[in-house]
Formats: sequence, structure tokens, C-alpha cells
Amino acid sequence: MRSNGEELRKLEEEKGIVIRFVIGHGTTPGGILDRAIEAENVQYHDFMRLEHIEGYHELSAKTKIYFATAVSMWDAEYYVKVDDDVHVNLGALSTSLARHRAKPRVYIGCMKSGPVLAQKGVRYHEPEHWKFGEHGNKYFRHATGQLYALSHDLAIYISKNSEILHKYANEDVSLGAWFIGLDVEHVDDRRMCCGTSDCEWRLQAGHACIASFDWACSGICKSAERMRSIHQHCGEGDRALWSADF
Repeated sequence: MRSNGEELRKLEEEKGIVIRFVIGHGTTPGGILDRAIEAENVQYHDFMRLEHIEGYHELSAKTKIYFATAVSMWDAEYYVKVDDDVHVNLGALSTSLARHRAKPRVYIGCMKSGPVLAQKGVRYHEPEHWKFGEHGNKYFRHATGQLYALSHDLAIYISKNSEILHKYANEDVSLGAWFIGLDVEHVDDRRMCCGTSDCEWRLQAGHACIASFDWACSGICKSAERMRSIHQHCGEGDRALWSADF
């Protein structure tokens, strides 16, 4: 499933698509985690290292640093974030993004507005729930965190304003908050959040999913064991990417 360095270079040179595993550092600089990542990167050349200390409660900070770093490294039309336990069809993704190329500020993903969870101890608890009104209120529209894409101008906006962009408890909410007061077009693309039970028949019907995962796990459940099987059943095939004109 993992590409080698030569395949990555070909994808970048012929299609302009750059793929990296984005990761910061462990709490102990130069520790076992950092050394293991460096050794793996020597083999695959597909890591993008951030000046960031990894941690579940630091995802909003990591998101800011990712976009700021990516913009400094690549002048791209779109910058995409995808969780590593999500199956992605690159041809379908690239073709979809190309349709919005003429729009200056576009934010693309599966849009939602779930409840603001005020109760302590529950998953996705929002310590700043009071900012969103009375109990029972919902968040503003924002893309699910498994996969979303930002046009160039929005990534630049995050980079330039990183120091003053507020971080909420949940990364997807934080990103949506940064855009809610801007002149941004929200594109709700439901092919970016297919269920793994649906992606095969959608592919057979000629509508390949862009991203597939299990909602119950916020990704593919047991992804290390199941990713190859899902790719075999739901993958668009290499031809879809290499023959796409975008």
C-alpha cells in the first residue's frame, strides 16, 4: 500500500500531487519515537516533520503548523489534510478539487454542525461551550476532520495569522471557526465521507468515493488490518489517477 520514493517523485512531477505523512516530535527530543521516524523516512522519504510536540489535545495547534509549513514548502492550488486511517481515491479527489479551481477562497469537505458537548469527561468535550450559546446548541458548519481541502488563499491566511487564531478543543471546530467570519465558500462534498459498507457499490455504479471510513471509529476500524481489503474493494485503480486531466 505504501509508495516508495521513486513513485512519490513520479506523482509529484507528472501530476503535481505531493503526499506526506505529517508528524511532529515526541515529548523527549531525539528519543525513541523520533529516531524510529527518522529511520523510516530514510527508507520511504514520505514524512513531513513539524516543529510540534505530538499529543491528542494538540491537534488544533498541529493543524495550524501544518498549513503554515506546507505553504512555505509548496506553492499549491489546494492543501489537503487526511487522517492516516482513511481510504482515499486520489483520482476522484483531484478531479473534484479541479472543479472549484476558479473560486478564490474555498473550503471543501463533508460539512456538519454537531452538538456542543458541555459535559466533562465525554469524548469531544468543549471546555469553551459557553461561547456557543445555551445548552443544546450546535456548532457552526464545519468540515469533518477525517479529510478536508483548503484553497491556496485560505492556507496563506492561516499561515499569516497563526498566532492569533484561537484553538478550540476539537481540531475540525477550530478550522471552521477560523473561516466563519470570512468570505469563504463552504463546499459540502458527501463523497468525502463514504462508509466502508457503501464504497464498493458506489464504485460499481461509477461514482467512486473520494474518502471512505467507519463513522463509529472516526476512521477505518482496525485500519492496519483492513486497509488493503478496503482498497481492493473500493479503490478506483491506478488508471483513474494517471489518466485524469486536471
